[in-house]
Amino acid sequence: MTKQKVVAAVPPPLFTTAEVKKQPLHGFTYTGFDSSKKVVRDVETNGEMKVNMLVDSMRACSPTRREFSHDQTRWMDRYPSALEVFDEIINASKGKQIVMFLDYDGTLSPIVDDPDRAYMSDEMRATVKKLAMYFPTAIVSGRCRDKVYNFVKLAELYYAGSHGMDIRGPSTGSKNKKSSPSVLCQPASEYLPMIDEVYGLLMEKTQSTAGAKVENNKFCLSVHFRCVDEKKWSELASKVRSVLKNYPKLRLTQGRKVLEIRPTIKWDKGKALEFLLESLGYANCTDVFPIYIGDDRTDEDAFKVLRERDQGFGILVSKIPRDTNASYSLQEPSEASLLFNT
Repeated sequence: MTKQKVVAAVPPPLFTTAEVKKQPLHGFTYTGFDSSKKVVRDVETNGEMKVNMLVDSMRACSPTRREFSHDQTRWMDRYPSALEVFDEIINASKGKQIVMFLDYDGTLSPIVDDPDRAYMSDEMRATVKKLAMYFPTAIVSGRCRDKVYNFVKLAELYYAGSHGMDIRGPSTGSKNKKSSPSVLCQPASEYLPMIDEVYGLLMEKTQSTAGAKVENNKFCLSVHFRCVDEKKWSELASKVRSVLKNYPKLRLTQGRKVLEIRPTIKWDKGKALEFLLESLGYANCTDVFPIYIGDDRTDEDAFKVLRERDQGFGILVSKIPRDTNASYSLQEPSEASLLFNT
């Protein structure tokens, strides 16, 4: 791209391409989430979480590739690979300031059975480091901010942990003029004692369920069931429900084989994206181009914000077809690395 607002004279491979005729982005019409989204809403209604509905939702949010193989071609037509329409993406961002937003698990690192071992490759770290030299770059994750920082180990990035409820700017080393180390946002601070209390209760309740793992992500909690026998999902759901029924200020959402417990405040990854754009001075700018790449249902809040702003685009990382607010797709983290280095 020839007119990027960047510091360095020569941008990285992702943003270098020959001049091509400008085309509009693919105009997909989003028709809404599948039934699993409705199940999650029903589960949360008035805090009355019926175990059977919760288990149905756990299955719906954790489909297998086999179940959707026949829909793969049609889905790819609707959400084409970002690698295949790369020139189109480049044209749409010309003359605008790119801001990168990246999920961690399943986007920069592979999904693994043990969440404590979700390491990113050295190659991916080097690629992200290069991006941050030219464009403001943020990691937006459901993980605790300190934990995701320990995985990424790049001080020049923005980090939004706990699904965006714990945001801090670069601590050092950023060469981007727009970077602001003073950025700090923790909208759910008052919930910390409650989160810690529920964490202890969930640890006690779930310890007898083989494969279950409760993760304290500071402003939210994650109950991982990737390694739990599906026959035990109902038992696990019942245990989680028995704890949460006494905490109406906490809500239950779901990701890929994980139950998420969060405060009921109106804050998510989409709000975090908007906060960071405002912190960078792009709240009402027409020449900003946010790019958000993520794999989880919690990333849909950010994809939706980009559609509503009619700025930038979202890229869903998924091998399994599903409805999404994203405009494009990638199959796995290795393709994200290829996109950055195209």
